[in-house]
Amino acid sequence: MLQISGGAMRFGARTLFEGLDWLVQPQDRVGVVGANGTGKSTLLKIIAGIERLDAGEINRQKGLKIGYLPQDGLSFTGRSVFDECLSVFDEAIALEREQEELAHKMGELDPSSEEYSDVLERYSYVIDRHTALDGYTKEAQVGGVLDGLAFPSDDWKRDTNEFSGGWQMRIALAKLLLEKPNILLLDEPTNHLDLEARNWLEGYLKDYPGAFLLISHDRYFLDVTVEQVVEVWNKQVQFYKGNYSKYEVQKAQRRELLVSAFKNQQSRVEQLEAFINRFRATATKAKQVQSRIKELEKIERIEIPPEEKVIHFRFPQPPSSGRIVAQAKGVSKVYGPKKVFENVDFTIEKGDRVCLVGVNGAGKSTLIKLLSGVEEPSTGSIELGYKVDVEYFAQDQYKEMDPETIMFEEIGRMAPRMGDAEIRTLLGCFLFTGDDAFKRVGVLSGGERNRFALARMLLQPRNFLLLDEPTNHLDLRAKDVLLRAMLDFTGTIVFVSHDRYFIDRLSTKVFAIGGGGMDSYPGNYEDYLWSLERRNEAAVEDKAPGGPSADLVAALAQAKGENGASSARNGAADSSQRKRMNPLQANKLRDRVRELEGEVSRLEDESKKLQAELATTGDYERQTELLAQMEQRRKRIEANETEWEELTEKLEAEA
Repeated sequence: MLQISGGAMRFGARTLFEGLDWLVQPQDRVGVVGANGTGKSTLLKIIAGIERLDAGEINRQKGLKIGYLPQDGLSFTGRSVFDECLSVFDEAIALEREQEELAHKMGELDPSSEEYSDVLERYSYVIDRHTALDGYTKEAQVGGVLDGLAFPSDDWKRDTNEFSGGWQMRIALAKLLLEKPNILLLDEPTNHLDLEARNWLEGYLKDYPGAFLLISHDRYFLDVTVEQVVEVWNKQVQFYKGNYSKYEVQKAQRRELLVSAFKNQQSRVEQLEAFINRFRATATKAKQVQSRIKELEKIERIEIPPEEKVIHFRFPQPPSSGRIVAQAKGVSKVYGPKKVFENVDFTIEKGDRVCLVGVNGAGKSTLIKLLSGVEEPSTGSIELGYKVDVEYFAQDQYKEMDPETIMFEEIGRMAPRMGDAEIRTLLGCFLFTGDDAFKRVGVLSGGERNRFALARMLLQPRNFLLLDEPTNHLDLRAKDVLLRAMLDFTGTIVFVSHDRYFIDRLSTKVFAIGGGGMDSYPGNYEDYLWSLERRNEAAVEDKAPGGPSADLVAALAQAKGENGASSARNGAADSSQRKRMNPLQANKLRDRVRELEGEVSRLEDESKKLQAELATTGDYERQTELLAQMEQRRKRIEANETEWEELTEKLEAEA
């Protein structure tokens, strides 16, 4: 559909990438990754036609439709949310009007006339075109997408200009999904989505009819949506088959091979240079010296790109608290006629890492405000335990900071024992590099101020952290720093996040909020989904009157994704309802498993022999050949292991 040949892009004197050859094909599912500032967003803009290559060319298939969603900056006004999304179907709406006009005209014409025949022919075309555009289902499609992106039905008729920037971007995303372009370009699409809407988007993309390229700092989202990873790094664009987790493994393996080839090449270069230097002045060796000089000149030097620094920073730990950190009894919270909570009881103990989940507006931020003391319960009480010291990180934390504060100086004041290099490292963790470290808070964007507020909070943590969307505005590296700090933290955490990977790694307990109530579940988000499924299945089987509420069923449906993005355990649950496998088929599977095990063992032995030869040979062409053979065997091992895993899972399900 689209091809880039010899593509290069520069930003001032800095080269973002060069020598890019890329063919985007129908139904490609691509994740674009790389550090901040490497050119990911620029690459999407080039494909969208917003920016032009500095070198090379880009060819687009005739009639190709490309849709682009930037990180922010889009807004709508003058129509209701529903009508704005329905405008995607303007052609279908125009055809409906024409269809009515043509039908009326045919009723007035003589069926035997030539004009009637022409009108009938046009009428037939209009109907076919309207059907091709899915005109008969346009309202249902709009409703489905708005519902999936968590727009309450009461908001569908509200004017678009009444919505904040984040909701404006949801409207833009909804329109793009309804347009169904051949290539969908999404730059951080989950930034403005809550967890339930993000889960729905996973399922939608899984069945998307065209190709999509997306940038995301959410590992889990990339893992479940993409089948290829494109990395922009070190002035190059590298391609990896598989999702984000496989990309990380392949990247490490690719680097190992490159380092091995580099070491062998260096060894050969040193041998050649030593021979040349030793016999340069010896007349009888002149021919051999010239031969080695030519060989040395022909060697295409292997370069090892610099490794991305893994930042390790140990944050101080807080003073200890009592065993009971917070206890709520009969808590209710209302805002006018709206009832958020009613008669809620819960206990938070020392060391708990509680994730709050629920649809947008369910009351997650409200509960954090109640725990922090920023707001008071309408009825009931929340009591903090012995020596509990609260730190509250709000979504708009930046509003609390002095705009004249210089970041570098503020960190130095808060941690006087830190040297300049350590301060720079800490600020670098949260994406403040170079001269940015000396900026005043007043010139930072809202997202930048929140990142700085997060870094500052971690330097002097209290023993009860209340974090409302701490992962917003962080890239993958900054999220890793925050996650490691939270995993090492010895206090207690209550947090809201829409990053599935962050939630699964961090949480030890889930509070599910909705319908005016709250349920507690042990474990992480995956365990919570599993508990919902078991509870729902039990209620269906028993037909008990005390079965799950509509809110619970809706939460499960949203968490799983309307188009099938369910948890891994869902497959195990379904397997119990399938027919048992034929014994002959099971035996065939066992034989195939044994074959795969033997083949993997053989390929691993061959790889070791190739590796041993690679370490000793000095022939560059042979090295290249050996590297190619090793890569072939690695791919075959990976394919065999994937098949082995699938087959063993089937056999285990039958056990």
